[in-house]
Amino acid sequence: MATPATALPRTQAGAGGRHYQRFDLLDRVMHGLLMVTFIGCALTGLPLMVADHAWAQSFSRMLGGFQSAMLIHRICAAVMIVVFVGHVARVFLDTARSGKWLEMVWGPNSMVPNLKDVQDIAGHVRWFLGKGERPRFDRYTYWEKFDYWAVFWGMFIIGGSGLLLWFPFFFAQFLPGWVFNIAMLVHGEEALLAVGFIFTIHFFNGHVRPEKFPMDPVIFTGRISEHEMLDERGAEYDRLVAQGRLAAVEAPPPSPGLRALAYAIGIPAVVLGTVTIALIVYSFLF
Repeated sequence: MATPATALPRTQAGAGGRHYQRFDLLDRVMHGLLMVTFIGCALTGLPLMVADHAWAQSFSRMLGGFQSAMLIHRICAAVMIVVFVGHVARVFLDTARSGKWLEMVWGPNSMVPNLKDVQDIAGHVRWFLGKGERPRFDRYTYWEKFDYWAVFWGMFIIGGSGLLLWFPFFFAQFLPGWVFNIAMLVHGEEALLAVGFIFTIHFFNGHVRPEKFPMDPVIFTGRISEHEMLDERGAEYDRLVAQGRLAAVEAPPPSPGLRALAYAIGIPAVVLGTVTIALIVYSFLF
């Protein structure tokens, strides 16, 4: 059992090897499924968009042809939709059990942007310019919330247009034909935007920036060291100490095997994402 956790002086934090639970098992499994299916949709959808390129035709043949690529694309999309619906349901069910509806939209664990995020953005700009100290972030930073909502609304746009294209005969009973032309355009353009954002901005913020390179394993291990928590999420650390809840989130450090598994999954994902961006740039320039 973990020993009780109390606040340490900043110069000593992390020396004892303390770790804290940041994501539970279900969070990690759902993120893993989202990651795999998103990469699957990207790698199978892009060749369909640029089918006149030789690399797209060769890659599709490796998958068994464009029809097989389309099948894989739809399987990944279906799993992604299930994960998305499951996530939304979980948020509402957990909130209903606790009865803390206001905290769902305004609490420190909420993904909804609030006044502190505006203050953090301004403070971060001042820090970048050498005009102030780095902001002390809480559980979720403003750029993590931006990532979250980009994916959240993208699911409605990409998923909705994708379902129209997947089941055209069903939806044609209710919708005019021109809607499907718009759906085709929106699905492809929004998907390119999502792929470009996730495989550049999100990957940089989460994995490629110097202090995290080559990746941050926390989404796979679920645990963050005390040193990292103080450095990156000082406001959350202080809040948990003030509430007397720090000991409740203390956890054993991730095992070497779990860390190795995290890198075995995460690094190939970063590489595949980078390759996908390179293929997009190549396909639209040449």
